[in-house]
Amino acid sequence: MAKKVVATLSKGDTVKLTKLIQVKKSTKTGAYTFRSKIVPSELIKEMVSSKI
Repeated sequence: MAKKVVATLSKGDTVKLTKLIQVKKSTKTGAYTFRSKIVPSELIKEMVSSKI
């Protein structure tokens, strides 16, 4: 039987986080690499537009 777990990590001021997954193609081999980061939702547009 499965248990339902409800957890609160913090109370009060909470920051909304989003998982960002970026795909990059290697010029050398042509293979795709994936990078994932957890960033605040306010910074998503900045992270997507940057070419890091």
